[in-house]
Amino acid sequence: MKLAEAMLTAGWHARLALGYEAGERGTRLMRRSHDGPLLVQKSLYPEGPQVCHSILLHPPGGLVGGDHLEFEAELGAGAHALITTPGAGKWYRSAGPAARQQLRFNVASGARLEWLPQESIVFDGAVAQMSMQVDLQPGAAFMGWEVVCLGRSASGEKFRSGSLRQRIEIRQDGELLFAEYGALQGGDPLLDSPVGLAGRSVYGTLLLAGNALPQEVLAACREVGVDEAHGERCGVTALPQVLAARYVGHGAERARQYFVRLWQVLRPWYAGKEAQPPRIWQT
Repeated sequence: MKLAEAMLTAGWHARLALGYEAGERGTRLMRRSHDGPLLVQKSLYPEGPQVCHSILLHPPGGLVGGDHLEFEAELGAGAHALITTPGAGKWYRSAGPAARQQLRFNVASGARLEWLPQESIVFDGAVAQMSMQVDLQPGAAFMGWEVVCLGRSASGEKFRSGSLRQRIEIRQDGELLFAEYGALQGGDPLLDSPVGLAGRSVYGTLLLAGNALPQEVLAACREVGVDEAHGERCGVTALPQVLAARYVGHGAERARQYFVRLWQVLRPWYAGKEAQPPRIWQT
């Protein structure tokens, strides 16, 4: 195999594992190990010592075919961590091999994990695989979202080739609470079909898992709307221990605004605190 071909198929493997613990001084990042270009900045405490904010960094700025990112976070009993990213994740065109991202979260009893990344942009021709596994102990809560942009709509690019696969599994005390498996092919008629994305280039999912949602909180979530006159749609579904909210539209910023409004409704209930967006989102 020629050197150039070997580089295209080998990819770059990066792994980061974080461990948070709660103590007298609040939540602290106590364990950190990494291999390759996947890092975390120093701990931030804009809300005080009880909530540790972490910014996940991938210095290359995007994934190409053959790249593999693994990120793990473990929260001890009573810990509260919010993890975000400084900018959009980019999935570039592939010459054949898939680029993969694997997320694994373990949340102990009484702990709260918030996974609030900025959007993922899947370029035309990308071959992307995203997976997330969440394991909760009784009394734990997980709040997370994912916003996906298919193609670079601002420059007129559509998702005409390539593929995207997504896998989500959430368990509590070993029991499966929620599972979702999705696959999209570039150029698939489903992207333009009324029963699919109907020509919209952005979609997202917000999940809150761990406890049954009170009816009044669910009703407040359903009062949060989007701009339907400009092609946006949203919906909120309550399962026994999981709330799932969906968005489809034409802008990643609009999707995040919708999810932030839901977060502002939900956080006082599951965490006893008002939602405070990370400062990095404003830069």
